[in-house]
Amino acid sequence: MINELGHFALILGFMVAILQATVPLVGARLNHHGMMSFGRTAATAQFVLIAASFLALVHAFVTSDFSLRLVTLNSHSLKPMIYKISGTWGNHEGSMLLWVLILALFGACAAWFGGNLTHRFRATALAVQGAIGVAFIGFIIFTSNPFIRLALPPFDGQDLNPLLQDPGLAFHPPFLYLGYVGLSMAFSFAVAALIEGRVDAAWARWVRPWTLAAWVFLTIGIALGSWWAYYELGWGGFWFWDPVENASFMPWLLAAALLHSAIVVEKRESLKSWTILLAILAFGFSLLGTFIVRSGVLTSVHAFANDPERGVVILGILIFFVGGALTLFSLRAASMQSQGIFGMVSRETALVLNNVLLAVSAFVVFVGTIWPLVAEIFFDRTLSVGPPFFNMAFTPLMILLGLALPLGAMLPWKRGRLEKGIRQLTLPLIFALSCGGLVWAMQTGRSLQAPIGLFLGAWLVSGAIADLLQRLGREKDFGRLMRLPRADWGKAIAHSGFGITMLAIAALIAWEKEDIRVVDIGETWTLGPYDLTLRDVRLEMGPNYRARIAEVELGQNGQMIAMMYPEKRFYPVAKMPTTEAGIDYRFLRDVYVVLGDTQDGGSWTMRSYLKPFANWIWAGAALMAFGGLLSLSDRRLRTAPSGHKPRAPQAAKATPAE
Repeated sequence: MINELGHFALILGFMVAILQATVPLVGARLNHHGMMSFGRTAATAQFVLIAASFLALVHAFVTSDFSLRLVTLNSHSLKPMIYKISGTWGNHEGSMLLWVLILALFGACAAWFGGNLTHRFRATALAVQGAIGVAFIGFIIFTSNPFIRLALPPFDGQDLNPLLQDPGLAFHPPFLYLGYVGLSMAFSFAVAALIEGRVDAAWARWVRPWTLAAWVFLTIGIALGSWWAYYELGWGGFWFWDPVENASFMPWLLAAALLHSAIVVEKRESLKSWTILLAILAFGFSLLGTFIVRSGVLTSVHAFANDPERGVVILGILIFFVGGALTLFSLRAASMQSQGIFGMVSRETALVLNNVLLAVSAFVVFVGTIWPLVAEIFFDRTLSVGPPFFNMAFTPLMILLGLALPLGAMLPWKRGRLEKGIRQLTLPLIFALSCGGLVWAMQTGRSLQAPIGLFLGAWLVSGAIADLLQRLGREKDFGRLMRLPRADWGKAIAHSGFGITMLAIAALIAWEKEDIRVVDIGETWTLGPYDLTLRDVRLEMGPNYRARIAEVELGQNGQMIAMMYPEKRFYPVAKMPTTEAGIDYRFLRDVYVVLGDTQDGGSWTMRSYLKPFANWIWAGAALMAFGGLLSLSDRRLRTAPSGHKPRAPQAAKATPAE
């Protein structure tokens, strides 16, 4: 009964989405107050209905209702409860239902908290959001229905992909979708602005919090996925330039560019066309990620489905919305004239450079991701684009971005002097150069990677601090720091987090140590300054798997530091093995051990790594997300700029506006 109610709620949500996509838009054209207000009611109703449908599917997974085909294919009665719940979105159909739930949530939030928007603009934006809902709910109902029944339910299910049975992967997709789908609001605002013919400071102020929220969620989701890959896949890497990793990274880069360009529109009424284009492309790349994960055109350990037919439908949705928005953009571009004029040395120019570097970085990632597919289709060649290409093409752009950020933050609006900005950053520059030089001296002329990484990290962190301190004025009133807007603190913390992540990645790649050997029980081997001893390998049974667990003693100078327990698990139902690394986490380094296969004579293959500053990668990402949340809490983002107050709605009988 609950499954039928969930299915019915999904169909009702589809009908409400159709009404949301049409009625408010017609009302905005006719300037009809009641029809425009219907958009808010429809957005709320759509969210309630989709939430009811999603909860019905969660109930089916939690209760192991194997009468649903989806539950049979992706669950098992012995699976721990957390993975029964996460199994709801650990598949194509369920993940798409979560996708539209978040889409409806953002639309409802615009209806609930969009009081600073003009009545007509909010109606138009909600109509665009409703149109996206129509496309994706229709896609679910007609091609990916999660409520399909089985005539003869089995006694038990086929289990969830063992790689997804992990806390990191349980929470990674929801955060990632909150970022992906959150960019739909920026897209809806951009299309609404094109329809209304209005792109100004008020629009930029409206679009920033939605983009910032999406960027924060994307940051958390990407960091969780990176951390999961680090400890779960057993190869010890944090990023492999996998197509699905890239699919989430490209919208993150474009969302970061959109955040910075929207500031220029708000402050200086410049970069209007470029900002609208970024809003369209950011969501377009989110749709591209949805296509890559589900079409099977590019293989990945993260992929949800391998179904080209359904992938074609998603591709059609992408072409319709992005192509339609770009067509509208081309028709309206001439009317989006920039009003602000600025010099070559100014904060506006620095933000333009920031945008160029981020956009080109996204394009590099896009080319590297898609090129194997292009080569196979058009040139009949099988190519693989791996980390060497991305590291060579992408890293210089990030170095330039890291160099430019502190200086750009210090420059004044409209016109400034380069020497003054450099003078304000003299101490941070000296500090950063000293850090880089110290590392160069300590590593006795090895790779420049670590010194450059430490220099950039120190430069970004100290530059952010200098930016805060220069706001104290000549009186150096430190009490003023506590009175600074939260957005200023958020910017400093986010830039510092970016610097810490860059530092950690460079240090890890440059100083990592690796050891692979065959080891007998009781044998000791050396890894850097540490001694590792394989004490035992035992067999244990888990709730839905069996595991071989090694006991590895980590010591230094004859003293035991920790015991590590790397595992090799086998899931009988899924007939799939997984690797669980044994990791000793410390502030400045990780010791990472992986249990391999057994050898003749009872020996075991052991892989061990010494990974300096590994945890700093995710600490930097956490700081970036926290900085974004702090900026999001700034009340200025919830109010329209002076002179752009929301207009009161006109009566329904009024003549059509404009």
